[in-house]
Amino acid sequence: MSDVEIPEDHPRYASLLTRHRIEAGVDKGITSRQGLIAQGRGEAFDYLLGERTIDSADAAERAAAAQLLLADHPVLSVNGNVAALVPGEIVALAEAVDADLEVNLFNRTEERMRAIVDHLEAHGAENVKGLTGDGEIPGLDHARGTVDADGIGAADVVLVPLEDGDRAEALAEMGKTEIVIDLNPGSRSPQTAAIPIIDNIIRAVPNVTEHAQDLADATDEELRAVVDAFDADEALADAERVMREGEFGGAAPENAEAPSPDAPLADE
Repeated sequence: MSDVEIPEDHPRYASLLTRHRIEAGVDKGITSRQGLIAQGRGEAFDYLLGERTIDSADAAERAAAAQLLLADHPVLSVNGNVAALVPGEIVALAEAVDADLEVNLFNRTEERMRAIVDHLEAHGAENVKGLTGDGEIPGLDHARGTVDADGIGAADVVLVPLEDGDRAEALAEMGKTEIVIDLNPGSRSPQTAAIPIIDNIIRAVPNVTEHAQDLADATDEELRAVVDAFDADEALADAERVMREGEFGGAAPENAEAPSPDAPLADE
């Protein structure tokens, strides 16, 4: 169990809890130390965003849900930060859209791969891919291009939360429809994506799941209409506008969401 207690009335409760989840993930061998830096960078953008899901991000999350439901073989890519921050939530999303989960790491070691697979399975996942590593993303050197041939290698739609830019570009060049969750609208990953979600992953993943559940009975025509109505360039521009024109309040807004305090941390 974690020995860190964060009072829920602390004005930075959500931020402190997510920071601790990443720290705990490092201790457990799930998250790389570089993931601490990535978390801090993302948190800075989230602060500029007002620590809330803006309307254009919600539209992206609904379009993402529709795109995943339309897919023949959707795959949700999971790295160390995703596993530490939203393990149960990413499993729930996979179930809602009938997608595979695949562990895919920039800093890949067999120990980290196994630790993340075990962690996801502890949160209800089954048949997590990534350990086989019998496929490659063309154009990427070293193990960061290693995927499962029947997972990301065969996917038509891939959700790549918190992805690095060159891998996002390489996946797009493979002809895959990419959904990216990233708090920096200027990053290569969302700039490359068919559906960029500029939102904190702790809000984005549950939101996509909720939209998927709402759209579960929609026809393919209705789902395509949701996807076609989404404009990636407008969403990116809106997120940048909000960040540039937002006002600093010094504390998280009332509608900022945090992981449940009862949910297990990565080191439990």
